[in-house]
Amino acid sequence: MRIMISADMEGATGVTWTADVEPGTEQWQRFRKMFTGDVNACVEGLFAGGATDVLVNEAHSAQRNLLLEELDTRARMLTGRHKPLSMMQGVDSGMDGVVFLGYHAAAGLDGVLSHTYLPNQITGVWLDGVRASEGRLNSALAAEHGVPVLLVTGDDLTCADAAEYAPDANAVAVKECVSRYAAICTPPAVTAAMITEAAHLGMARAGCFAGSATGHRIEVEFDAAHLAAAAAVVPTVDQLQVRRVGFDAPSMTEAMKAFKVVTAIASGAVEGSYG
Repeated sequence: MRIMISADMEGATGVTWTADVEPGTEQWQRFRKMFTGDVNACVEGLFAGGATDVLVNEAHSAQRNLLLEELDTRARMLTGRHKPLSMMQGVDSGMDGVVFLGYHAAAGLDGVLSHTYLPNQITGVWLDGVRASEGRLNSALAAEHGVPVLLVTGDDLTCADAAEYAPDANAVAVKECVSRYAAICTPPAVTAAMITEAAHLGMARAGCFAGSATGHRIEVEFDAAHLAAAAAVVPTVDQLQVRRVGFDAPSMTEAMKAFKVVTAIASGAVEGSYG
């Protein structure tokens, strides 16, 4: 049983504001340990449930946040940027299940550090007409490759979101959202036990199923007109409104690759304090 953990940081135990997840800050150094603790708790549960191989794919920012020296020795870690499938790199390599660990709510919605790919500039993403979090996008990609989502962890609103896109998956709320930068947090010793148990139980659903590639449409709304204009330079991307672009793709894999291009170009078009 080969399982992948897609590990983001905003939804990790205790994380509530930007300095907690920004590389180089004192707070980031502190929360790297708690983030790694969440991952280790998940790895423990997966192996207890029958996993034989666990690949942890770092999915936050520069994707160099987890502490390899403190990682459960039974797991392997994929770290660093510029991966073709980014947060989901490895999902197409015969996985029997995937865990979305440390995830968060979608851009434009309430939730601790809520966003979709870009921290500020995107105000909404829609997949086939439905507002999409990173979890919804990634679950569609996993389904295309026949990989079930076993567990989602994050704040309570992340878990509510997961109940819509992965209703059979287990969910663990490690904190309760008060605002985008505040939460009622559960101590790491408690969240670790919760994550381990949920991962163990989630292994009952592990097993690759018959996936299929179908066409998808993604639309992205930005907070400024020039970002939409910049993204619309990409072939196949249309500017639908002054701040909104959209494109169609023959598969979710191709849709996510195109989405990466759109977000990269928009990010490069941001100009100082005015965005």
